[in-house]
Amino acid sequence: MRTILATVLALTLFGQGTSAAQAVAAPPQRPQQAPAQTQKQKPQAAKPAVPPPTVAIEEGFTIGPEDVLGVVVWREADVSGDVTVRSDGIITLPLIGDVKAAGLTPQQLGDRIQTALREFITDAAVTVVVRQMNSRKVFITGEVAKPGAYPLVSTMTVMQLIAVAGGLNEFAEGKSISVMRTEGGQTKTLPFDYKNVANGKKARQNIVLKPGDTVVVPER
Repeated sequence: MRTILATVLALTLFGQGTSAAQAVAAPPQRPQQAPAQTQKQKPQAAKPAVPPPTVAIEEGFTIGPEDVLGVVVWREADVSGDVTVRSDGIITLPLIGDVKAAGLTPQQLGDRIQTALREFITDAAVTVVVRQMNSRKVFITGEVAKPGAYPLVSTMTVMQLIAVAGGLNEFAEGKSISVMRTEGGQTKTLPFDYKNVANGKKARQNIVLKPGDTVVVPER
């Protein structure tokens, strides 16, 4: 009986030892990894396009203080962008710094910037467009709803300016309106009869305004 128990015990211990040895000898199983997916390269985003001009300009238009310009350098978005002409007529641009803009047409300014940029960009091609035309203003004062300065972004007559300014007040003397214009260093006064022009008479008095004109609406 003792012999049988000893044999069983020996067999049990031998079986446990064999399992432990196999566990030590067998290398640990690594979890299978899914094959790496090749990441698709995202196409590089195109450089932002410069928006088109927001105002139409007349032939021979020259840039002035407070005008907002778009400087477009072909294929060079980093040096393209919008700039405002300072009161001294200067704009500041990347790479080339200060450039005189006032008194030049957009084409002339573009040529000047292009010449300066070619020291840094050999094939620089520059276009200048007008975003906002703030240098050309007309003024209206006196008995209107909203007196003040108004940008002259397109052709505007005296009657149109009065309408933009909210119309005449009840105390306005419409027959004695005048347009003050400075030309050649001299100021001249042009008459405007609101009632007659509104009725289709004296149409010649409804002149096209020029930058700097002031419409005076007196009180009766």
